[in-house]
Amino acid sequence: MTQARTGVHGAAEIGFARRNGASRLIHLYERDPLRVLFPLPEAGEPPQAAIVTTSGALVAGDHINVAVTVGDGAAAHVTAAAAEKIYRSLGPTTEVRQSLTVGDSASIEFLPPETILFDGARLRRSTVINLGPNAAFLGGGIVVCGRRARGERFTHGLLHETWEVRRGGSLVWGDALHLDGDIAAIIDNSACFDGAAGFATLILAPAGEDPQKFVGAARAVQAIMTAPGLSAGATSVGGLLVARWLAGDAMRLRRAYADLACHLRAEALGLPRRMPRIWHV
Repeated sequence: MTQARTGVHGAAEIGFARRNGASRLIHLYERDPLRVLFPLPEAGEPPQAAIVTTSGALVAGDHINVAVTVGDGAAAHVTAAAAEKIYRSLGPTTEVRQSLTVGDSASIEFLPPETILFDGARLRRSTVINLGPNAAFLGGGIVVCGRRARGERFTHGLLHETWEVRRGGSLVWGDALHLDGDIAAIIDNSACFDGAAGFATLILAPAGEDPQKFVGAARAVQAIMTAPGLSAGATSVGGLLVARWLAGDAMRLRRAYADLACHLRAEALGLPRRMPRIWHV
């Protein structure tokens, strides 16, 4: 008789440092079901790390810890090899903790593809970004509510997601979202998600610059993609630019998110105005 899976404790620790004039991998630790791939970056791109969930998805009771460190003067791009799927749960909750530490004059992009919540999924996820002096960060997340291609919606379960951005040890911005109970009614409420199939947040912490200088252009980029069923906005708060989207179509949401990420990585980080190839796989 096969025993039911009761959850795994996966981990990925990734460390980059500047050595001999270049950013290089100096630390790697993996524990099932996580693995880390290192695609060859295109010209002008920093080293890339792509996190893979070898089990194909996360299930109730799984505990995942991801810790990324970028040393002084180094740069890195961290993503995932595919959209993360959170399966339906009969009670236990999937726990994901993500920690990003960025040294003096270092930069990191944290741009994983979307997280897809199956109906009945239960997910608690926290992301903490610790920025050193003159450090830069560009990252965020996309959440899709149900497998919309098969007509499924996220109607019940749990989503508890928190973000913290710290600069020099001090909290400069925090955000928390909690969905529980009658989630279908919350999503359909015009004062909440207005029936959206998904939502996204993108955060820019520029190095030594006022984020307000990027807000006008960011809104212009968002306006190009604005259409019925897609709403967006951007603002400056706590030394950050924070952009958000609500969309009735998950694919349109992904494209709008990527368009602004391409713009900001070029304007604020001096990187090519494109997403790395793995993002299009």
